[in-house]
Amino acid sequence: MSTSLPEDLHEWLSFDDTEEARTWVFDVTFLLSRWTCIFGNGCQGVLTEAAPEKVEGCCSYGAHYVDDEDRERVERVVESLGPDEWQYASTGHRKGISVREKDGAWRTRVHNGACILLNRPDFHAGPGCALHQVAATREVSYIDLKPNVCWQLPLRLVDSADENGHVTSTLREWKRRDWGGGGEDFHWWCTESADAFVGSSTVLVSMRDEIIALIGKQPYEYLVEALAERLSTSTPLPHPTVRQD
Repeated sequence: MSTSLPEDLHEWLSFDDTEEARTWVFDVTFLLSRWTCIFGNGCQGVLTEAAPEKVEGCCSYGAHYVDDEDRERVERVVESLGPDEWQYASTGHRKGISVREKDGAWRTRVHNGACILLNRPDFHAGPGCALHQVAATREVSYIDLKPNVCWQLPLRLVDSADENGHVTSTLREWKRRDWGGGGEDFHWWCTESADAFVGSSTVLVSMRDEIIALIGKQPYEYLVEALAERLSTSTPLPHPTVRQD
């Protein structure tokens, strides 16, 4: 009697940290996939219907800050942006880029239907996050400029501690459930379409800087070594989005 496998089947790898009371758990299936951001290159956005012509990507609703430090850092960076770099600099500097929601959480302001930091197609520098574009112009890492959630997506690091204080840190792909109740309302999410799994390298390579920023250099090197050994003897499970029946 055959048993059908779960649609969202992933392989995982874990090891204990040599420096602290922590166990690392990694979503191997996503990290070895060829996912890549296709903003402006077929991305349908996250509105209730496909809207590639808006070139908003996942910036339609504003970005939620992870904490006050995240918000204050981004606000300091924005102070240095001029109108030649940021389409809504005048409004942003006058009103501020952050708003507080009823539940107390902070996010970037929505202006003209999307994040106020998003330059639109009619801007002289073209569409895209002003902070991302400025990072490229200034030759600095956008990790230092953008809200945490923006540079991390579609990665998510989740920490949990047991009764003895031992921490389990899981690095995986972002899921609809991570957006809360509104996640199921998105028309499209990029890890669910084969259109985005067209990268020239694996996520492990293409998002190296982001992964190291999340977990540290030493765990990343252990991960790379472990996966290299694993790949020398076995073929990784394809990502569910591109896996053939």
